[in-house]
Amino acid sequence: MELLLAFEAAARHLSFTRAGEELSLTQSAVSRQIQALEESLGGRLFERRTRALLLTEKGQVLYKQVQEILQQLDDTTRRLRDTVAARTVTVSTTPGFASLWLIPRLNGYLQGHQGVDVRISASYKKVSLEHDGVDLAIRYTRADSTRIEKPLFEEEVIPVCSPALAADPARPLRAPADLRGHTLLHQEDPRASWLEWNLWLHAHGLRDLKPAGALHFSQYDQLVQAAVNGQGVALGRLPLLRRTLRDKQLVTPFRKSVASACGYYLLRSTRSAGKSDVTGFEAWLLQEARKDSTNR
Repeated sequence: MELLLAFEAAARHLSFTRAGEELSLTQSAVSRQIQALEESLGGRLFERRTRALLLTEKGQVLYKQVQEILQQLDDTTRRLRDTVAARTVTVSTTPGFASLWLIPRLNGYLQGHQGVDVRISASYKKVSLEHDGVDLAIRYTRADSTRIEKPLFEEEVIPVCSPALAADPARPLRAPADLRGHTLLHQEDPRASWLEWNLWLHAHGLRDLKPAGALHFSQYDQLVQAAVNGQGVALGRLPLLRRTLRDKQLVTPFRKSVASACGYYLLRSTRSAGKSDVTGFEAWLLQEARKDSTNR
C-alpha cells in the first residue's frame, strides 16, 4: 500500500520532490519506492527527463486505477464513520398528523435530545418498517383492524370552522341542521372524511342533510387551512386540532363530538430494538399523547 500511495502522489504532482513533501519522505525515498513498484510490475511507470517527469502508458493506466481504488476506500471510510456517529430516529406517519400534531411539539423533544437526527416521512402510503428502514410508524386506522400493541390515542370528530364564519349572521350555526347553508370540507381518503361526516350527521339525526356545497382535498392539513380561511366547515379530528382550537384559529360551533371509528397507533420495527434513541422518542410520543388525553 505504501508503494501505491507514493506512486499516486508522484503521478499527481509529476514530481518525486513534491510527493515526498506531501508524504513526509525524502525525494530519494520516494524514488526508491517507485523503483520497487516498477520492478514488481516489470515495466517503467515514469519517463525521467531533465527537469520533467512524465507517466508512461503503463503508468497512466495504473494511476487511473489507483485513483479509483483510493476514492472507493475514502467513500467507504466516510460511510462507516457516519454510520457509527449518526444518531437517527426515522418516523413514518400521515401528512396531517405530522403537520398538525407531531411537528408543533417536536422542539420539546429536540431541546432535551441534542444530537439526535429525527427524520419524518409523511405519506398516506403504508410502508414496510423493516424493508424501508423505518424505526417507528404512527398509523391512522380502525381500532378493530389492528393488532398493534401501543395505541397512541383514540379520536373524536366535531365540526370546526373559522371564528368569522361561526359569527356570520347571514348563515348562523346555532344547530347542526344549519349546516345545510354551508360548504362542507372533505378529504379524499377512503377511510375518512365523508364516512366520518356521515357518522356525525347520523348521530344528530341528520341522515339526509344536503349541504350548500362541498370542497375536496387530498391532504387533511390542506382541508384544515381551508377551514381557517373561512372556506367551509370541516370535521375536526381531536386531538389533532386541539392546539388550533386553543389558539382560536378554529372554533367548534356545536358542543357534541362523536367517537371516531379510527385512532392513532404506534408500531416499532424489530430492527430498532437496540437503539436507545428510538426508545426515548417512543417514550416521548406516549407521554405527549397522555398529556393530550389529560387536557381534554
